[in-house]
Amino acid sequence: MTAGTTLKIERTYRAPAQAVFDAWTSEEVMRRWFHGERAWQTPHAEVDLRLGGKVRVVMRDPVEEADHGGGGHYTEIDPPHRLAFTWTWDRDEGRETLIELDFEESDGVTKVTLTHSGLRDQESVTSHEGGWSTCLENLAEVLAAD
Repeated sequence: MTAGTTLKIERTYRAPAQAVFDAWTSEEVMRRWFHGERAWQTPHAEVDLRLGGKVRVVMRDPVEEADHGGGGHYTEIDPPHRLAFTWTWDRDEGRETLIELDFEESDGVTKVTLTHSGLRDQESVTSHEGGWSTCLENLAEVLAAD
């Protein structure tokens, strides 16, 4: 679902909320799933899990040998219910967006609502929707394997 320059995606995982929250805040786990294309890799993830602490990810396209990095700072941390952080792509310096994650668990199944606001335009929303969808599919595979 999109509204203006905001993207909202919901996914459900057969995992406790704490495990899903941890996957968003563990550098080691993020390197396994946080990339916007299936064939990409994430060689770098940095997490300083405190208000104002830094989050950073660098994804690598092995075909084009190009890095796609970005990061921001945590604005909300309420494990295992909510996580929010700012985000700026390295190539888009100065354009800060906000990523908000809500985790709702029921009977060992967790619904994640991802809201990414402040995107530049509809084209950016569509691009991010594709990337986030791939990330969230990767996350499902990692959670299922753990």
